[in-house]
Amino acid sequence: MRKVVPLFLFALLGFPVVASAETAISAESVLQSVDMVWVMIAAFLVFFMHAGFAMVESGFTRSKNALNILMKNFMTMSIAAVLYFVVGYGIMFGTSGGGIIGMDGFLLSGQEDQIGFFVFQAVFAATCATIISGAVAERMKLGSYLLLTVVMTGFIYPVVGHWVWGGGWLSELGFVDFAGSTVVHLTGALGAIVTVMFLGPRLGKYSGKKVNVIPGHNIPLGALGVFILWFGWFGFNGGSTLAADPSLVPSVIATTLLSASAGIISSAFYSYAKFTRIDASLTLNGALAGLVGITAGTANVSLAGALAIGLIAGIILVEAVQFLDRVVRIDDPVGAIAVHGICGIWGTIAVGLFAVEGGLFYGGGASLLGIQAIGVLSVIAWTMLTTAAVVFIVKSTVGIRVSRQEEISGLDFSEHGSQAYETSRGIFNENLNPSVDGDFGVGLLHRLDSLNTETKTPKETKTAQ
Repeated sequence: MRKVVPLFLFALLGFPVVASAETAISAESVLQSVDMVWVMIAAFLVFFMHAGFAMVESGFTRSKNALNILMKNFMTMSIAAVLYFVVGYGIMFGTSGGGIIGMDGFLLSGQEDQIGFFVFQAVFAATCATIISGAVAERMKLGSYLLLTVVMTGFIYPVVGHWVWGGGWLSELGFVDFAGSTVVHLTGALGAIVTVMFLGPRLGKYSGKKVNVIPGHNIPLGALGVFILWFGWFGFNGGSTLAADPSLVPSVIATTLLSASAGIISSAFYSYAKFTRIDASLTLNGALAGLVGITAGTANVSLAGALAIGLIAGIILVEAVQFLDRVVRIDDPVGAIAVHGICGIWGTIAVGLFAVEGGLFYGGGASLLGIQAIGVLSVIAWTMLTTAAVVFIVKSTVGIRVSRQEEISGLDFSEHGSQAYETSRGIFNENLNPSVDGDFGVGLLHRLDSLNTETKTPKETKTAQ
């Protein structure tokens, strides 16, 4: 009996301690589960952004190339997922080699507990690559584009990511890019501008000193794509918290919403002041400009700062599109270089101005602003040099541009043997102004019919009759 009483007392007194420990473990487990669910939902939203990219790119270009653009977006997502698993994640988040590149973690070796984080980062990698798709639309060979996608998602982008998010030298310097204005958007846009410089403009875009407008075939489809991208961006920025933090997530979502809205307002009214009308394509891109602009500092700026960043981004977007198109003569059918590149630079530099902690406008001096500038210049140098080397090799070997005849007929037919739309005018609706170029419009149909008649033998003509 004497032995039973102490055991009973020990069990009675010890039970609350054990129960408390079990409760603490359970609470921690639930918290981890909630965080993981939030990151996975964000990953789904970012994945869905690729539908938005596909809609924007196809809507802002001509119907004869819509199917080709859809295929590029599907292939980009798939290639990025596989390559990022094989090598990209290791280069980006592996043990740092001198702050330059990750040295291990390939095939997620030793990183099995980071599968959820890998999924979130993989859809980011695909986002970077697909920016190039819109800028090179309507004239680049599909195979050459896919080769560039392999290098971008497997090497160029992961190196930049390691510098900033993987413990590399820029992160040690204090560079701030919360969700990727530079890492994702500027890197993709730099790859795009280098490739476009090698490609040259679309047929009929420039006639001497004249700049011809080649309108997209379905602006409502493009507008739907912008709404999808805006929706997905809440996951793009919000998921970068990597936790369901009630003190941080709402602020990130709010700054994202306000900056995009401000970008639309400023691009709409600035285009009205400049062209006496609200330009639809510029206004739609204004939303994306505001989103790209806030992505770097979404967790570091106030709501008022987000409004200012978005308003300025919308104005920058309008001027950047005009400058690239009419002065530099960079033919970018969807405005991807201006949106993701120029506004990506602005968003990164804006952190040095508007960051509540360390920003110039908040008494932090110019230190952070200088670090942001160093980061931007470093990424520009790395990405442009490596992309130029890759594109030069591809152009010198297999070529990067389709033939003149293939471009006129459309990449849907030449690359895929099919069309996105089954209409009699499907490949001839790209330009109804015959003065732009004799190779465009219904006149081409008549010439092809005449050529077909002239090349028929007398026997074939008699048979046809």
